[in-house]
Amino acid sequence: MKLREIISFLEQIAPPSLQEAYDNSGLITGDIEMDITGAIICLDSTPEVIAEAKAKGCNLVIAHHPIVFSGLKKLTGKNYIERTVIEAIRSGIAIYAIHTNLDNVKQGVNMRIAQVIGLHNVAVLDRKAGHLLKIAVYVPHSHVSEVREAMFSAGAGHIGNYDQCSFNVLGTGTFRAGDGADPYVGKLGESHQEPETRIEVVTNSWTKARVVNAMLASHPYEEVAYDIYRIENESDNFGAGLIGELENDVLVLDFLKEIKLKMKAGAVRYTKPHKTHIRKIAVCGGSGGFLLEKAVQAGADMLITADFKYHQFFDADNRIIIADIGHYESEQFTMNLLNDWFSQKFANFATHLTAVVTNPVYYL
Repeated sequence: MKLREIISFLEQIAPPSLQEAYDNSGLITGDIEMDITGAIICLDSTPEVIAEAKAKGCNLVIAHHPIVFSGLKKLTGKNYIERTVIEAIRSGIAIYAIHTNLDNVKQGVNMRIAQVIGLHNVAVLDRKAGHLLKIAVYVPHSHVSEVREAMFSAGAGHIGNYDQCSFNVLGTGTFRAGDGADPYVGKLGESHQEPETRIEVVTNSWTKARVVNAMLASHPYEEVAYDIYRIENESDNFGAGLIGELENDVLVLDFLKEIKLKMKAGAVRYTKPHKTHIRKIAVCGGSGGFLLEKAVQAGADMLITADFKYHQFFDADNRIIIADIGHYESEQFTMNLLNDWFSQKFANFATHLTAVVTNPVYYL
């Protein structure tokens, strides 16, 4: 399998445009035309993971965290980042990172946390805006179904848990075909009126080209009239963090013990409970302190995340319980998530969860 096929699959799940501005997701080392023999899936690319890939005959490492965040001015092997990149290039191993773009997908990192701890009725906590487009096209009645279905098949028409969503308005199109035209209806040099339907669909910015191409290919006119608008609606499927509910109210301390066990946490740091029972839980893999106020506004009883500093714990202020389970611990099941997706999509492609524990934090 070519690396570009794997990248295309990953970027359909977690489009690069969803990554945060500071991030460096994508191909770190490697050639998109190289043949891939197998992949190691990990949270962090380290020299030990590169060695593991070599030992298992894999020439691709798929990591959650980018090994390179900022530019490298030298490659001398003075730190683990440079050593990892040097060894990957020397060994012909590609490194691909799928980081905050996977965090910002509803079915990504945070959904796996929600599944592990048993949340239901899950929704995006901090929804993203500015990634939605509306496409409107004018179609003769004879081809309405064909054009609409082509756009749906290309990825348009998804709103929340619904698909094949469109709005259709009847009207009349007017035109006159000039010299060199080959009109589907009407005659050269004569004004023509044609009953048409205006089809409106919503799509994501990263599927625009695919939807437009499908629309043009299925449309009978040689000159297709269509409009594309950027809309500011927030998406139900993209954004930071998730919020959901437990099946029943639970005792705070019992639930803290449960998440420590289920999330394989070495420790759970938490704020003083301001209530005895909880049910509504917000989660964010990695450093989720920026979502504290969003979680409070959404009525969450607890925010499960990582990397809270001492003074940030005061910000709970008897409004919510903060549960810090550790960065690695909150994201470790991302590896299983990616592995499951590969198993479903590519039955004959070898992927391996790394046997290297890359967590730099130890507990007594």
